[in-house]
Amino acid sequence: MKRSEINRYIEDAIRFFREHQFPLPPFAYWTEAEWRTKGPEFDEIRNTMLGWDVTDFGGGDFEKQGLLLFTVRNGSLQDTRYPKPYAEKIMIVRENQITPYHFHWNKMEDIINRGGGNLVIRLYNRLPDEQMDTVGDVTAHLDGRTATLPAGGTVTLTPGESITLVQGQYHSFWGQAGTGAVMVGEVSRVNDDHADNRFAVLMGRYPTLEEDAPRTHLLCTDYPTR
Repeated sequence: MKRSEINRYIEDAIRFFREHQFPLPPFAYWTEAEWRTKGPEFDEIRNTMLGWDVTDFGGGDFEKQGLLLFTVRNGSLQDTRYPKPYAEKIMIVRENQITPYHFHWNKMEDIINRGGGNLVIRLYNRLPDEQMDTVGDVTAHLDGRTATLPAGGTVTLTPGESITLVQGQYHSFWGQAGTGAVMVGEVSRVNDDHADNRFAVLMGRYPTLEEDAPRTHLLCTDYPTR
């Protein structure tokens, strides 16, 4: 992805979150120069990868396959300095913008439609060899209600609705066409995007960056070392 694209998507996201009355923490707005003044008291942000995350999953077409996230809070499974057992993200999912099939070994998560359009989620179980089970029925946990879906069945979340995704459950999601971009919340166990994503098709979690413009906002993978 080009840095100029990432800058634009983050500026769009700031406006979107303001319009939907979701305030971000102060570090969401720090410039690179401001980041370079921050000492070890901010290491939790750096080491648990809080902040902006814009990815095309290595596919080169963010509008078709991509996701914009802001991690608000997180702990660490490896570092005892950050013992939080939970994480929280806020995301923007555009119409027909696909997050590809994946599951997590450790993380259980609630995906919540916080406002805007409708979010469509497609579900599959995994087989013992971790391939996708295209036959078995899937159990979906929806705001305290349990539902049984056929393999590859979909759930559509309108604003205020949520789903609990258990470990090992393949999922893909996108914004429903004609309903607008979706503000999506995620409340989960600790998030580790380096080691806890199993994609159905091998791909990168983070984009390859082309630095064609100055960085107006740093990604969680950009933070300068002290």
